Amino acid sequence: MRTQVGIVGAGPAGLLLSHLLHLQGIESVILESRSREEIEGTIRAGVLEQGTVDLLTESGLGARMKREGQVHHGIYLRVGGRSHRINMHELTGGRAVTVYAQHEVIKDIVAARLADGGQIIFNVKNVSLHDLESTTPKIHFEQDDKKVELSCEFIAGCDGYHGVARQSIPAEKRKEYVRQYPFGWLGILANAPTSSAELIYAYHEKGFALVSTRSPKIQRLYIQCEPTDPIGNWPDNRIWDELHARLEGNDGYQLIEGPVTQKGIVAMRSFVCETMQHGRLFLAGDSAHIVPPTGAKGLNLAAADVRVLSRALNAFFKSGQTEMLERYSTTCLKRVWRAEHFSWWMTSMLHRAPGDDDFQQRIQCSQLEYVVSSRSAATSLAENYVGMPINEAEETI
Repeated sequence: MRTQVGIVGAGPAGLLLSHLLHLQGIESVILESRSREEIEGTIRAGVLEQGTVDLLTESGLGARMKREGQVHHGIYLRVGGRSHRINMHELTGGRAVTVYAQHEVIKDIVAARLADGGQIIFNVKNVSLHDLESTTPKIHFEQDDKKVELSCEFIAGCDGYHGVARQSIPAEKRKEYVRQYPFGWLGILANAPTSSAELIYAYHEKGFALVSTRSPKIQRLYIQCEPTDPIGNWPDNRIWDELHARLEGNDGYQLIEGPVTQKGIVAMRSFVCETMQHGRLFLAGDSAHIVPPTGAKGLNLAAADVRVLSRALNAFFKSGQTEMLERYSTTCLKRVWRAEHFSWWMTSMLHRAPGDDDFQQRIQCSQLEYVVSSRSAATSLAENYVGMPINEAEETI
């Protein structure tokens, strides 16, 4: 097999890159180890920055998002039993976020790629990357027990943190940074009416809690917990008791319960591989960076990466220019580190870490009080939450 760009991974990064390349007349093939049903059925959160919404809309992928997504003009910070609204729309000159789950984004792009005749090869096995420093890198894989070689001009590694792409860069050439957090999130889906029109981020002495929504009848809620705690230790009644304790206060707010349909615990970490390119291999999305979910940046960083990469590849194929490809890592990392800092800051401000003393608690409360009482501090949070303009990193290099 032969194509211009071989893409490993059919997550948001790989799918969106393939679509953007198609719009520019560039061929690609996507390889994915899971089935279509798996990638479309894996429930993931989805808070889309203004720039991501604009990119999906401009590239023809926004119709269902516009119909079914929920535009949020603000968020609530809840501390001491009281809610404080951060009006992002006002503070950022009219920008907002859209709540539209990641698996719905994936469904939309898969449908568009298949309708356009795009190649997505599901259920591949034993993927390996070769000749990355040559002008004809290759991807070896197995499909239906047959060995296949895909020759490309470039390879995009969009296969996530545990994928083969980043590991194909020699260890001595990778520059990586890791921060592991001493807590995790227990997330549930519940069939219940909306408890809040906008997201609630709650700080409590027992730990963090988050109220989100998926639809008027399906809610997504999270509580801070031990990252290694067995899910069996969390029967539904204990989860609801913790949510009520961490969210309700003296201002009349009431959380609405409903049957829990899904629950699970995820650990939290920050990770950056500053080596986002090696030869003809370019990393995008979770292959190169992970953020704790507090800042809602994961999918948005993936979208920003592939926008930069698609433009760089277009410049190469249309006119032979290599400058944008050469500075791909530098361009993307400007946004990546901004998002890493914001996600770390939100996480540090809102969670109780094991061993925290009363001094640390007072520091957190003081920071929260400053954010909700200072227009400047609230504006900083709002600007980062809705996302910096998606092309800012490119324009300021």
